[in-house]
Amino acid sequence: MATADIWQLRQLVYATFANEGRAPSVAELARRAGLPPEAVLTNLRELAELHALVLAPDGDAVRMAHPFSTAPMAFVVTPVDGRDDRRWWGGCAWDSFGIGAALELEVRIDTACPECGGALSIEAGPETAPSTGAMAVWFPKPAARWWDDVVATCTRIRLFCNPQHAGSWSTRRGETDGQIVGATTVWSLAQPWYGDRLDGDYAPHSRGHNQALLESRGLTGEFWRLP
Repeated sequence: MATADIWQLRQLVYATFANEGRAPSVAELARRAGLPPEAVLTNLRELAELHALVLAPDGDAVRMAHPFSTAPMAFVVTPVDGRDDRRWWGGCAWDSFGIGAALELEVRIDTACPECGGALSIEAGPETAPSTGAMAVWFPKPAARWWDDVVATCTRIRLFCNPQHAGSWSTRRGETDGQIVGATTVWSLAQPWYGDRLDGDYAPHSRGHNQALLESRGLTGEFWRLP
């Protein structure tokens, strides 16, 4: 069972992402939590086992804390308010909407359509649905397989100009087991999925809770069945 130290560490990771757009180092976490670096690493690995965050391949640093990423993954998220100079890497289209949800902030999401290379820019917030037109999001694999390699999964959840571009891009790559979802539906899903990630009393959602969120957005059937 996870200890209070583990959840304190998670809060420190998320607070650093929210305030500074980066992940804290192990040494920084050790200093701030008052723990030895070895204990921090142990706790980070337990959080990774719980899917509360994602570690770098060597297991010695935070790679992702959904919806935040430590490295470029095709999405740049910035506050709409130009006086706020923070910026974040969105892990995917879904995560990028989730950053606005988690921060309770109106954000601008900038990316490019993988098929045509055209620039795409969306403004959205927790209470503000994006004006996406025909934009669509590609989900590369069934929900039961998202965590087989979650960084690879996120890398391929991309935003496209329209469903036709998503379909032609995936077909050319030989990816035939994914699904295309309207961008506004993905924004709607991101709000409750990520909206509580920075809450002081955050607790992981149950499988049943998340399955209900998917179904309430019309994402039903075997493809969307969580493990």
